[in-house]
Amino acid sequence: MLAQAAVGTRDNQSLPFAIVDKKRALVFIYGADGGLQGASPVLLGLARGDDSVPGIGERKMSEIRPEERTTPAGRFNSEPGVNLQGEDIVWLDYDAAVSMHRVRTNNKKERRLERLASTRPEDHRISYGCVNVPAGFYDAHVKPLFGNAPGVIYVLPEKKSAREYFKFLPAADR
Repeated sequence: MLAQAAVGTRDNQSLPFAIVDKKRALVFIYGADGGLQGASPVLLGLARGDDSVPGIGERKMSEIRPEERTTPAGRFNSEPGVNLQGEDIVWLDYDAAVSMHRVRTNNKKERRLERLASTRPEDHRISYGCVNVPAGFYDAHVKPLFGNAPGVIYVLPEKKSAREYFKFLPAADR
């Protein structure tokens, strides 16, 4: 429904867009016309919630408490970017330091690839708030559509109603 409404109301501004479903730990990638290009499991922020902690993007990761590690809900104008390690990423919210990027597997204890493969959405909660996608999916779907030009990323809320974030939704979807 959100994809149809985004295109039907032109909320996506004729740009490619993605929908992140936090409850199901999935991302859906759409072309500018609303055609589904791909879908994948994702890793999300450890903490449940729909808002970023104020000032979180200015803090060191070591200072971020587990309950502050949320993936914020909302509509984001994405921008291609590069992180501090020189890796290409897609910014959702630069000020809150939230991006979509390839899953990082350098900390073996986190079992991120195992978590991605799990069918249990609760296993997908591990990040500091960023949306982590499999590297192959990022290279095949995210990078071509969002890695060189702006797009729109819709992150569905898990506690509040979708209508609070997406005013263009029809009344039946409220």
